[in-house]
Amino acid sequence: MPDDHRPRKEHQIPTNLRLLMVMEEVAKRGVAVKPTDLIDALGLPKPTVHRLLQTAEAEGFLQRDLDGRSYGPGPRLRALAVSTMSSEHLRTARLTILRGVAEEIGETCNLATPDREGMTYLDRVETEWPLRIQLPIGTQVPFHCTASGKMYLSTLRPHVLRSILTARPLEERTESTLTDIERIKTELEATRQRGYSTDNEEFMAGMTAVAVPVWDGNGKLLATLSAHAPMQRRTLTQLMDYLPALRRGSEDLTKLHCA
Repeated sequence: MPDDHRPRKEHQIPTNLRLLMVMEEVAKRGVAVKPTDLIDALGLPKPTVHRLLQTAEAEGFLQRDLDGRSYGPGPRLRALAVSTMSSEHLRTARLTILRGVAEEIGETCNLATPDREGMTYLDRVETEWPLRIQLPIGTQVPFHCTASGKMYLSTLRPHVLRSILTARPLEERTESTLTDIERIKTELEATRQRGYSTDNEEFMAGMTAVAVPVWDGNGKLLATLSAHAPMQRRTLTQLMDYLPALRRGSEDLTKLHCA
C-alpha cells in the first residue's frame, strides 16, 4: 500500500510511453527539472522515475544540470527538436515567412534556437547585397553578446540566468561586449520590458542586429527572429526602424508552430 495518498497514474501510462512522457515533461518546462517534480507531475513511483532518468541520461536524451540533481534536455533530445522543426513542410512555410521579412528589410534574417552553449542558427535568408556577413545554418553564437542570445536570456528565471552567466568567464568579443554581469542583467531587463533585443557591434565589430521572440503554444520562447547588417549599410537605429516587420514575421512564425 502506498505510503501517501497522492493519486498514482502509473497504470494509466503504458510502459512503452513512460520514458517519452518523462522527456516530454522535461522539455516543455523549459527549466531544469528535479525527479520530485516528475513524480508529482506523472504520478509514477520514485524508483521508476529514477530508472527512467538514468536510461535517458545514459542514452544522451537528458543530461544533468549544474546542480547535479536536476535534468534538462540532452544532445540527442535537442537534435530531435531541431530535426522536428526542420521537417520539410514546416521548413517550407517558415522560409516563406523569413523570405518575406528579409525582402521587406533588405537584410539577412535568421531564425535561431537556444542550445546548451549558445544560440544555433536553424534557418536564414540571405540579403542580395554583395557585402554580407557569413553566419551559415548550424552556426552557434554566444548568449551574452548577440541579439538572439540576449532575447533568450531575458526570458529566463533569475536563478537560471545567473547559473548561465556565471558558469564560465564571459568572452569579450569586441570593445563593445558587455561582460559585467550586473550590466548584462540591466540590459536584459530593458530587453524584457520592450520585447526586442539589440547587438550594437557586441558580437562582431562592424555588425548590428535586432531580434524578437518567437513563442510556442505554452508562451515560452521557441526561437528568435533576427536581422543583421554591416554598419556601413545600417546603423542600429536604422535597423530598428524595421521592428514592425520583424514582429509581424514573429507572429506568423508563432502561429505556424502553434497550429
